[in-house]
Amino acid sequence: MINKFVPGVLALALLAACSHPEPVAEAPRPVLVKVLAGAPVAGGAVYSGEVRARYESDLSFRIAGKIVERKVDVGSVVKPGQVLARLDPTDAGLSAEAARAQLAAARNEYVFAKAEMERYRDLVGRNFVSRSVLEAKEATYKSAAARVEQAQAQATVAGNQAGYTSLVADQAGVITAVSGEVGQVVKDGTPVLRLAREGEREVLIGVPESRIADLRKSGQVLVRLWARPDASLKGRVREIAPAADAATRTYAVRISIVDSTPDVQLGMTANVILPSDSGRDGALLVPASAVFEHQGGSAVWVMQAEGELVKPVLRSVSVVQYREDGVLLGGGVKAGETIAVAGVHKIVAGQALKPVAEGKPAAAALPVAVKAGG
Repeated sequence: MINKFVPGVLALALLAACSHPEPVAEAPRPVLVKVLAGAPVAGGAVYSGEVRARYESDLSFRIAGKIVERKVDVGSVVKPGQVLARLDPTDAGLSAEAARAQLAAARNEYVFAKAEMERYRDLVGRNFVSRSVLEAKEATYKSAAARVEQAQAQATVAGNQAGYTSLVADQAGVITAVSGEVGQVVKDGTPVLRLAREGEREVLIGVPESRIADLRKSGQVLVRLWARPDASLKGRVREIAPAADAATRTYAVRISIVDSTPDVQLGMTANVILPSDSGRDGALLVPASAVFEHQGGSAVWVMQAEGELVKPVLRSVSVVQYREDGVLLGGGVKAGETIAVAGVHKIVAGQALKPVAEGKPAAAALPVAVKAGG
């Protein structure tokens, strides 16, 4: 009886053994890494700001009216004498015509008053009229001459008013703001466009009052664009606001870019770095995500290459300064070394990892199936 069940039991055992899933070996996890820059970063206080033109002008019409045409948009490059916008010229044209008509009438009165004065001078010379009548004619002539001058001035003003219906650029530059649209009725002096003139570029930053004294002492500062983090431009403090902003309680400071290049565009974000006076210069700048706390200190994962993979090694570092663009490290790492910049809290010392350079997409880590023996 037992011999009858043995083959069945063996078959079930064999079937159960074959039904186990094949073991899967995990592929090395990817890790985002970055090679530390070869050039040290200058230490010191860092302030973020916006690139602006040194000279900016609000453009407006000199008369009131309805905008019927706008020929530029934000970002348009304009030249001196270029027409930017126009007002409805109907009313201004009618005023100019009325002024010209008044001028013509005043000239006619002047011609008549002059002829009358000359005729009465002849009559006085012949003793046909009294001297007082001539004096009255001379007074009328002078009044007519004054009215001609007045009408001439009014006609000139009216002509100028007709010309003011066109908003013309007086300087070369770039339009940075538009506040007037077609169909809008504006008063005289209402800003319609903003023009940033060509030439010197500067960075506008806000500095707390505790740092104003240090800023006044500093001769030159460094300017680093977010679009070009590896390039440093020289700057100098040009202007410090005499009063703090009521909302932010910071002082507006304008930093002129001494060696500006054509790729320094308006509106770019830039960092202004004050020179350090405490031996901070020469520190290495690393992403803030690369630094973590370990046993009461700061540390990073330094990657050691092993073929195509890397193995993390814990390295204690000394933090010089936390900044908006990263962390300045004064020791523990050196230029050229590779560090992990993401997921540092999930890394285990000695594990094999697949490095992915910062800025490059990581390939999906697919599990590799390993066939079981037999």
